[in-house]
Amino acid sequence: MSDDPTIGFLKADVARFCAGLDELAPAIRLRLLVQLRAALDEVTDAALDEGMAAAKAEGWGLRQIGGQVGLSHEKVRYRL
Repeated sequence: MSDDPTIGFLKADVARFCAGLDELAPAIRLRLLVQLRAALDEVTDAALDEGMAAAKAEGWGLRQIGGQVGLSHEKVRYRL
């Protein structure tokens, strides 16, 4: 995974949140997990798009950006 300790702290916080759902009814538990996933996707997708735009502004090519973020250059072009 990541060498950045901040990532480890965030992952631990999310794991604690998920562990706290163990006692909830399945419908509530699943709803909260879907909401968590959507919230995290929203935040990280926006940050990823901003980061890709910054890389492009620095002169990075679409293939280079795609290689760093695990997307095809066509997907990078679409998202930018």
